[in-house]
Amino acid sequence: MGKEFSNEVNLLKALAIMLVVSGHLEFSLLGIFPPYSFQLALFFFISGYLFKDKYINDVQTYLKNRVKSLLVPYFLYSAFYTVVTIIIYKLTNVFWGEPITLKNFFITPFLNGHQLDLSCPLWFVTQLFITLIVFLFLMRALTKTTANKFVHLGFFSILGLIAIPLSKIIELNPVNLLFIRTIFSLFFVYLGYFYKSYIKDNYNIFTPKIAGFVIVLQSILWLFNRDYDPEHGIGLSYVLVWARFDDQMIVPVITSITGIWASLLVTKILYPYLKDVKFLQYMGQVTYHIMANHLLVMFILTAIAMKLCGVPFSERAAHDIYWIYNPVQNTYLFFVLTMIITTYSGVALRECNKFLQEKVTSLTTLHHKNSDAQ
Repeated sequence: MGKEFSNEVNLLKALAIMLVVSGHLEFSLLGIFPPYSFQLALFFFISGYLFKDKYINDVQTYLKNRVKSLLVPYFLYSAFYTVVTIIIYKLTNVFWGEPITLKNFFITPFLNGHQLDLSCPLWFVTQLFITLIVFLFLMRALTKTTANKFVHLGFFSILGLIAIPLSKIIELNPVNLLFIRTIFSLFFVYLGYFYKSYIKDNYNIFTPKIAGFVIVLQSILWLFNRDYDPEHGIGLSYVLVWARFDDQMIVPVITSITGIWASLLVTKILYPYLKDVKFLQYMGQVTYHIMANHLLVMFILTAIAMKLCGVPFSERAAHDIYWIYNPVQNTYLFFVLTMIITTYSGVALRECNKFLQEKVTSLTTLHHKNSDAQ
């Protein structure tokens, strides 16, 4: 993977994680794309964009890599946030999550991932793991059946398009929710793979005509689906974890595609100017840590602000985990501080992990040499 490719992907990932964090603060970085209207689809798209063909015939390596990169840190964070949640409970008598049980620690993460409020954004990680493993086996089956990329695209498109209608007619129990989320997300993983493999270097999809079409289309979607007040529903937004699409059937798929296109365009335009900004490169490299820790940072910032303003902490407990103190005044400051703190703490954690791995490798090598000498 070339440096330019890596830097460009890091910038796209940085934009994606900023969209997630800004969404949790209930504002949009991209105008006519409201929070929750495409951000997670963009992350699935990026995962497909980074998928390598060599893994189609090397299942063992792919499984090992995904367990190491996704599940191991997930359960380390789960253990950490279990301790943090208990500490907060001891201090405030408020428990932010479900009861601590073996089921909630090992099983619930693969069903909805909302066992602990402070780490609930990580539900995406276990869903991504499941989606990528299913994607790998489907790609193996499809490539053995036919090499026609349009057949593959058609298959994954059908999965994505039937997910929402299917969610209207089946009982949304935990297993069915997992199934709906998986078939919906598989489409965007393949879309990322298809874009990198067949479109990126062969076709220009960022012409003025296409840009005009996307703007008009998104404007029409906004006109008829914008959630102007709560009684209108969630509009262009959707809540994938609970398969909440309200009355929509296809709009979430369309606005996800237009949102991904807009993100690619923004990255393409800004890359020449921002490619050497280390902070953004770091942000793109540690999106996992930002995803895991941004609610905790906002929780701490809120506690500090309330303390400084003399507001009792009981006011915090009256709201959900996404609430911040005085959002009208604090939202954008909290966003900037949260991105800075989680990015650099993520870099520190990454370097610490790298150091520990090098130490383990060094000790293992030394042990083998001593064993051979004996």
